[in-house]
Amino acid sequence: MIGVTKRFPGVIANQDVHLVVHRGEIHALLGENGAGKSTLMNVLAGLYLPEAGQIRINGRPVTINSPKEAFAQGIAMVHQHFKLVRNQTVAENVILGLDDPRFHLDMEKVGRRIREVGQQYNMDVDPDAYIWQLSVGEQQRVEILKALYRGAEILILDEPTAVLTPQEAIALGNTMRRMVEEGKTIIFISHKLDEVTRFADRVTVLRKGRVVAEEPVTEETSTSHLARLMVGREVVFRIEKEPVDPGEVRLEVEELEALNEKRLPALRQVSFQIRAGEILGIAGVAGNGQKELAEVITGLRRATGGRFRLDGQDLTNAHPRKIIDAGIAHIPESRIYTGSVGAMTVMENIALKHYTRTPGPFLDKRRLTELSLRLVEEFHVDTPGITTSAGSLSGGNLQKLILARELSLNPRLIVAAYPTQGLDVGATEAIRNRLLDQQKEGVAVLLISEDLDELFSLSDRIAVMFDGRIMGIVDARSASREEIGLMMTGKKASAPA
Repeated sequence: MIGVTKRFPGVIANQDVHLVVHRGEIHALLGENGAGKSTLMNVLAGLYLPEAGQIRINGRPVTINSPKEAFAQGIAMVHQHFKLVRNQTVAENVILGLDDPRFHLDMEKVGRRIREVGQQYNMDVDPDAYIWQLSVGEQQRVEILKALYRGAEILILDEPTAVLTPQEAIALGNTMRRMVEEGKTIIFISHKLDEVTRFADRVTVLRKGRVVAEEPVTEETSTSHLARLMVGREVVFRIEKEPVDPGEVRLEVEELEALNEKRLPALRQVSFQIRAGEILGIAGVAGNGQKELAEVITGLRRATGGRFRLDGQDLTNAHPRKIIDAGIAHIPESRIYTGSVGAMTVMENIALKHYTRTPGPFLDKRRLTELSLRLVEEFHVDTPGITTSAGSLSGGNLQKLILARELSLNPRLIVAAYPTQGLDVGATEAIRNRLLDQQKEGVAVLLISEDLDELFSLSDRIAVMFDGRIMGIVDARSASREEIGLMMTGKKASAPA
């Protein structure tokens, strides 16, 4: 890619970008949220047309006006948010949009080919399974298999490990290495710098739409060096947490039970307490009840048994509005589908939890404008203006917007589900410091995360969930990774914290 420039209204996403990727290498693309990484790859994948620049494949200039034309050049992109039809099978998703076969579908033949490709790259998936039946890791395999089935030689993976367990991330890294050994080329966008140093051959760093560094990844390449290139300053990876004396019990959960979307038990007699000024971390592999726990406490899912109280007030199965007014803030697992409305402006997204506080039947636009401007500045949300649509913000800035809205309500409890997932090191540092600031002010925090470093850095105690149950609650200062890991596989803790 030579001299690529891409603009959006009020924003230059890419400015004169040069990117050279060699055959048979894993090339990492780094940068803060909003640096232009995904935009650049969307240009290569045919989703965006650049205002300037040239793309060359094997030294030959090519024009890519659509994803179909990108496929014709052997380029395929696996997006961070999967493009799969949930009520169709794996095989149906893989062949969706293909011209061949034109008149007769031999699904058994398609299934055999999918199994062959899956076995070749150690990515076995049942071709007859429906997408909604698959885990997130399996759905990602389907996206990659879809690209390989179509003969992709250049694979673009956008945040491929953001939603994977550590074991799945290692397996994906091994799969990528096998692909490049066979001559394929992989470009992957990531914020997990340890994975970049482990898997990548070379790295290109973007900052504010421009290339600021391009260099090989060697044994001497450190995560702190890469972080400094991305952010332009030193980044603190492990936050030093100041001791805080917890107050009275703020949240009390007693034998809570709930069902998942398949009407199967997701929470099984879950009980714990969080005190004012305490951070309780919830560890566990995704799909063990963490999502349902957060939704029950925030009023988005009904409890089928048990109860929970905030400062002694029973809020079990209360209306979400009552729960918000009681002082529970929510940073949801999905910032796009649950935490915000992409088609609405920055100001309108802030208003979603402030409109009831406006006296009279009409919105006080002047007050909301002042509030929005103040929050955007205070939380360093990088946006052209408060009338910009939230959907155009980068992941990190959208998360800062959600955090600004939730904390502006002066909550008594924050339910934070995967608050730094998919964020760059700078945004991650900012979000974690905000949560610690709230703790110092006496706010209780329920922190759900799969990042053990994050849990150990922020939590006072860590509860581990497996199959909808609490396996144990341990002191974060004295607990070991081995102990947490065993509980994540279903082993009960020896003694409670």
